[in-house]
Amino acid sequence: MPRKRKLLAQLSTLQSNTSFPQIDALEKLNTTPGADPSPKSSKYFVIEKKNSPQLQADFFNQPCVSLAKSFLGQILVRKLPDGRELWGRIVETEAYLGGEDEASHSKGGKQTQRNAAMFMKPGTLYVYQIYGIYFCMNVSSQGEGAAVLLRSLEPLQGLDAMRELRRTSRKAPTKLLKDWQLCNGPSKLCQAFGIDKAFDQRDLTQDAAIWMVPGQDPPGEQDVVATTRIGIGNRGEWAQKPLRFYLRGNKFVSVVDKKMEREMAARGHSPCS
Repeated sequence: MPRKRKLLAQLSTLQSNTSFPQIDALEKLNTTPGADPSPKSSKYFVIEKKNSPQLQADFFNQPCVSLAKSFLGQILVRKLPDGRELWGRIVETEAYLGGEDEASHSKGGKQTQRNAAMFMKPGTLYVYQIYGIYFCMNVSSQGEGAAVLLRSLEPLQGLDAMRELRRTSRKAPTKLLKDWQLCNGPSKLCQAFGIDKAFDQRDLTQDAAIWMVPGQDPPGEQDVVATTRIGIGNRGEWAQKPLRFYLRGNKFVSVVDKKMEREMAARGHSPCS
C-alpha cells in the first residue's frame, strides 16, 4: 500500500477538542470520561492540518467531466460544531452535465428552487434529499446546470465520529459498521459527515464547516475506471454513458465494474501498485 504509506509519512496528528457536537443528529456523540479524546483515524493516515492548503476557486472552475476525475484522490474535510474534523479521500464520483443530460436534475436547462445551486459558481454545494430521508451532495462545475456527485469516500480521520453519526442517522440499533462501510455511497457519506440540506448552496472555498484539501500522490489515468452511473433508471443513451469515475482497486468504492476493469487490464492498463 505505497500510497497510504506516503500519506502516513507526510502527515501528523490533528489536535482535537474534548466535546462532541450538540446539534440534532450529532448530539448523541459523547466522549467517555477518562478516555482518549482524539477521534479514531485510519491506521494509514495521520493529518498535519497546517500543511494542508485548501483547494481554491480555480480548481473547481473546470468542465464537469474533468472536475469529476480531478476530485479523485482529493480530501473532503468537515469541521463539526465542537471543532473536530472529519477527513475522507474522494474515491468515486459521477458527472451530471445539465442541458441534454437526461439524468441531470437540470436537464433542459430548467432552473428551480431545488436545483439553484447547480447554476451557481463552480465549487458551490448542491445538496438534495432522496426518498424523503437521505441526502446526496454535489459540487457545481463549469457548464450551465452541471455538477459532480460525490459518491464514495475513503475515511481517513474521525472514524469513530463517522460511525456514531451513521448509527444516529439510521435511528436503529445495528451492528458496528466496518471502516469500508462508512462512506461507500452518496447518502452514506452525507450521514457520516453530518451533511444535510443546510449545506445546500454553500461555497467550498469560503465555508468554515466544509472544504477540500489536495490529496497526496494523485492517481494516474491507469488508476481511474470510467463506467456507467448508478441508479438513474430509464434515461436512454444517457444511462449508458461512462460518466462515473472511481479509483481502481480501492475497497471503499460503492459499486465495482469488473467487466470494465477486465477490459482495462486486457488493454494493458495496470493499476499503480
